[in-house]
Amino acid sequence: MISVSSPRFRDGAPLPHGYSCDGGMGNPPLRWSGTSGAKSVALVVDDNGPRSEAEVHWVVFNIDPNTTELAENGVPRGSREGKTTTGKVGYVPPCAPNGNYRFTVYALDAKLDLQQGAPLAETLEHIAGHTIARGRLTASNIE
Repeated sequence: MISVSSPRFRDGAPLPHGYSCDGGMGNPPLRWSGTSGAKSVALVVDDNGPRSEAEVHWVVFNIDPNTTELAENGVPRGSREGKTTTGKVGYVPPCAPNGNYRFTVYALDAKLDLQQGAPLAETLEHIAGHTIARGRLTASNIE
């Protein structure tokens, strides 16, 4: 089991306003542990709030398995980002004040053979096919 935390918000607490589409701070910093034995790590940020389908705000993959944190508005060196629901590459800050924002860290049994900007469905399928453990930090709503 992977433990995921952030120095900026607790599990179940609101996402700080600065990390929303009105804030301009980029992604929140994250920390995790429990990925030993992984060949790579992936991060998926999505919203499975009360609206229709889950919306993916960020996909980062091929994170070095020895990496245990992600800086504010940062991407780990050597990792790649895939497309989001909007088709953009990179962190797409959430806007819905009543969202349920999930920051899920996956330990994978392989590095993914995907390029920077890979299509969302393909990236999620590869992550799902190689997951050996996962952990999640959830922000309920936006501050």
